[in-house]
Amino acid sequence: MNEKENKMAKKILIRDLTLRDGQQSQFATRMTQTQLNRVLPLYREAGFYAMEVWGGAVPDSVMRYLNENPWDRLSLVKTAIGDRSKLTALSRGRNLFGYNPYPDEVIEGFCRHAVQTGIDIMRIFDALNDIDNMAASIKFVKDNGGLADCAVCFTTDPQFSFPERFSALLRGKKLPRRIFPIKYFVDKAKQLAALGADIVTIKDMAGLIHPAMSARLMRALKAELDLPINLHTHCTPGYGLASVLTAMMNGVDIIDTVLWYFAGGPAAPACEFLQIFADKLGLETGIDRRVTARINRELKEIRTELAPFDEYKESIPYPFDPDQDKLPVEVEALFDRAIEASAKEDFSGLLTLTQRIESHFHFPGPDEAVRLAQIPGGMYTNMMAQMRQAKLEHLFDRVLKIVPRVRIDAGCPPLVTPTSQIVGVQAVNCVIDEVNGKPFYTNKSANFINLVKGTYGKTPIPVDPDFRQKISGVRAETPYDVNQYQKPLNPVIPELGNLRLARDEKEELLLDLFPNVADTFLRQRREAEFAAMPKTSAADPEFEKWEDLALSM
Repeated sequence: MNEKENKMAKKILIRDLTLRDGQQSQFATRMTQTQLNRVLPLYREAGFYAMEVWGGAVPDSVMRYLNENPWDRLSLVKTAIGDRSKLTALSRGRNLFGYNPYPDEVIEGFCRHAVQTGIDIMRIFDALNDIDNMAASIKFVKDNGGLADCAVCFTTDPQFSFPERFSALLRGKKLPRRIFPIKYFVDKAKQLAALGADIVTIKDMAGLIHPAMSARLMRALKAELDLPINLHTHCTPGYGLASVLTAMMNGVDIIDTVLWYFAGGPAAPACEFLQIFADKLGLETGIDRRVTARINRELKEIRTELAPFDEYKESIPYPFDPDQDKLPVEVEALFDRAIEASAKEDFSGLLTLTQRIESHFHFPGPDEAVRLAQIPGGMYTNMMAQMRQAKLEHLFDRVLKIVPRVRIDAGCPPLVTPTSQIVGVQAVNCVIDEVNGKPFYTNKSANFINLVKGTYGKTPIPVDPDFRQKISGVRAETPYDVNQYQKPLNPVIPELGNLRLARDEKEELLLDLFPNVADTFLRQRREAEFAAMPKTSAADPEFEKWEDLALSM
């Protein structure tokens, strides 16, 4: 290794997710702008390579629950951070934030305004890993001066017992064995590189990537691509910390983390743990630990304020300041032994050690039900809630057994939002059908029909034409026709002095992306503006000037 390569090997970049994915995973995206403002000046000095602050559930949630403008939020964050860290956002390719695909003019407008308002890096993914669904977003982000962080959604193969496979054969259907080998992810990454990706991310929002897979996949990606590789994962099943450490030791360039009081459980691994590992591995992160300690003190208070939305309030981590507090000798040894276990590829031992580290600091333990089911935590809880509502929770194990079959029937989509919810709801529907003495798929959700039909894009394996005919009424894959898209109306509101509902292109995009939520939000905004306007009589000559002004907005 030459000197230049050696210097490159000594640095790892940290993307902080605290203010988007962290609060979304832990507190249902309820951080207000006022709470953000308490930590943004500190973040400016923290030294993170990037900060994820927007996209995902943020635009919807801040309108729906906080009565805040998502574009204003992004602008205020950009003003506070400047160019000290790159700002990143998450979008769902051609679907952006919803289920149905959007035409290019909507995608272009969204990408242009996101970059102009402050986004430096747009993370683009598609729930089916259909690269065609990502192409337009990649182009428009880059055309407008942003960096395209192209994500391949990580998933695992459906698990079937021998009796289940034999039963399928009797039904005339052979179940596939390997759908998602390492080659699948590498091939997707290479296709994205060919489209102009600036970064390739393995996006494991379910936390299902085992450290053994993390090691092999990182090595394969680094051997095949000359692009920065980013790993994104979560901690729900207990793999997160071990898998990120293994990635760090196998060439990953960027890792996603969350600060202490928002980390662990359903969120990403704690930045402080990964900083300790980086120090021991001789990897420079550029993070100022004195500043992150100050951010954490503020985040601890904010977490208390968000307690009504905190499902892990019994597992708040113990205080720890890596800049001031010395690790107990026995805990320090756990970090050293974890590095040794990863180097030896003793992944079982590694998992034991990293889970002991998290347990020592009172982070949530692995969710064993999610780990055994190999499905995302959100999908698991949604299915359980649906079964409780039907008073059939005693049949939940049956639902878990049905999930792999439903998934295969639907073309084996990755279990990420929204396909995890679509498959989960349909599995519950199938069990309800069974209880009522009806065949599977008697009760079908509209989203499942569209998934099988091809509305959302190409699935990893083809859907059987006979099954598609049965579910959706067509034999051939039928993509969504974006020419059928109908732009939401932007009416003049007579009772509010003829103000328009959306006053500019940014607000029109909110109507495009979140029609119902944005309609309510914008009407409230226009009502407030109208109430604040000076009231004059229609007989007053000034009234016509005021009316013309309202109509021009």
